Amino acid sequence: MHVLCAGDEFITPDLFVEALRPELPDDTTFTTHATRWPTEPWYATDEIAEASGDEDEIAEALHGADVLVTHLAPVTHRTLEGADRLRLVATPRGGPTNIDLEAATKRDVAVVNLPGRNALAVAEFTVGVLIAGRRNIAVSHARMRGGDWTGDLYRYDAAGPELAGSTVGLVGLGQVGTRVADLLRAFGVHLLAADPYVDPDVASERGVELVGLDELVRRSDVVSLHARLSAETRGMIDAEILGRMRPGAYLVNTARGELLVEDALADALRSGHLSGAALDVYVTEPPAPDHPLLSLPQVLTVSHLAGASTNVAHRAARRMAAEVARFTAGRPLQHCLNPEVLRGSP
Repeated sequence: MHVLCAGDEFITPDLFVEALRPELPDDTTFTTHATRWPTEPWYATDEIAEASGDEDEIAEALHGADVLVTHLAPVTHRTLEGADRLRLVATPRGGPTNIDLEAATKRDVAVVNLPGRNALAVAEFTVGVLIAGRRNIAVSHARMRGGDWTGDLYRYDAAGPELAGSTVGLVGLGQVGTRVADLLRAFGVHLLAADPYVDPDVASERGVELVGLDELVRRSDVVSLHARLSAETRGMIDAEILGRMRPGAYLVNTARGELLVEDALADALRSGHLSGAALDVYVTEPPAPDHPLLSLPQVLTVSHLAGASTNVAHRAARRMAAEVARFTAGRPLQHCLNPEVLRGSP
């Protein structure tokens, strides 16, 4: 069996090989391919939304490969033309936006992914930027680097509130939202969540009160977004919803930029209706230098780093290796996106 490991500067090809080697037969051979993501941004085509790597190079590298393990390599009609033996594509991503699933299915190539691979990393990051934003940590750091002692931030009108005793509303109680809830309980907060797909009893068992979105924004001191992006959720946090938020409330978005109407958020911040926001994601990435949210002092802006931890890279490689081993042994796969192609495999 031959495996192509197509990595990048986050999950390197060598990480994939190191994880796969002990899981596969001794006669397995490997080739590697690397791109410069995230140093160089990903791109989109008509088939795929996020990918890194030249399609022609991937097509050539796929010649003779039985398995492709990749983070962001494009899997399209074009790249699959060179896949004369390919049976499995394994990608450690929650949403395999670099893969044309229809094209893979037409060629009887199974596709496996990894939901929740970075859920803990994103949850920790969410709590981190929430505290850093509300308690002026980020502002003080930036000003101190410029030689400005920030004693003025100790003034009552500048100081931020503690988490203890506050109400935090989670929009989405999936893999990330539940972990954020677990972390925040230790701070002594009251937790609300809006998620139409979660059983109220399940939420209650985690110490979360399940409510509708309108009630959540009216009652919450902090609103944190953790919903999946879909036609239903795109632009859900608009001017109307922001206007219903409690005066002085704080907004956190470490999910998807498209959940939020950015101009409406800028207006709510400029007017003083909201006290601030912490943002890791944007509708367009990278945002334009003149993006209104980048210049507002009460906004903590980060460059889509919530899922970036060394643990995520190692965890992703290990779990993909285990999935490839299940496939080669003919055992059931955990997260196959097109199980109809598995009849008679491997």
